[in-house]
Amino acid sequence: MASRLTRIWPSLSRMRFSPVYGARFVSQSTPSSAAGATAVTDLQPSHAKESHGHAEVSPFEKNPEYHGFSTDATADAWNMRLAFFFGISIAIVLGGTFLHYLPDHGMRQWARREAEKQIKKREAGGLPIMSENYYDPSKIVLPSAGEE
Repeated sequence: MASRLTRIWPSLSRMRFSPVYGARFVSQSTPSSAAGATAVTDLQPSHAKESHGHAEVSPFEKNPEYHGFSTDATADAWNMRLAFFFGISIAIVLGGTFLHYLPDHGMRQWARREAEKQIKKREAGGLPIMSENYYDPSKIVLPSAGEE
C-alpha cells in the first residue's frame, strides 16, 4: 500500500482539491474610523475611571515589569526573586536531594542482602539453595480423614 502511494504521490500533490487552494485573502477596504488605534488604557469601563475623585491606575503603568507580588516596584522585584529562589532552589534541589537519600523504600536492599546471606549459609552447609517444599513437611499438621 505504501509503495503504491509513493508512486502516485507526485500526481496527487499537483492536484488542487479546492478552487481557493492557492488564493490569498487580502482586505481591499479602508479601515473605518471606529477601528482606529485604541490605547489599552481607553478600554477601562466608565464606572472604573472615576471613583470618589480618584482614577484607577494599572500596576503596569507604574511598573512595566510588574510580577504581581506588590504594587511597589522594588518590593515586587524582591518578592519575585525570593519566590523563584525558594520555589526552584530550595523545593526542587533540596527536595530532590531529600527524596534521594530517604531510607530503603520497601526494604528491597535489605531483602537482597538477607537472601545473599541465606545462600552463602546454605552453600556452606551443603544444602540446596532452594528446596522443593516451601514449608517443612514434617511440621505440617494435616486434619484426619474424619474431620473433612
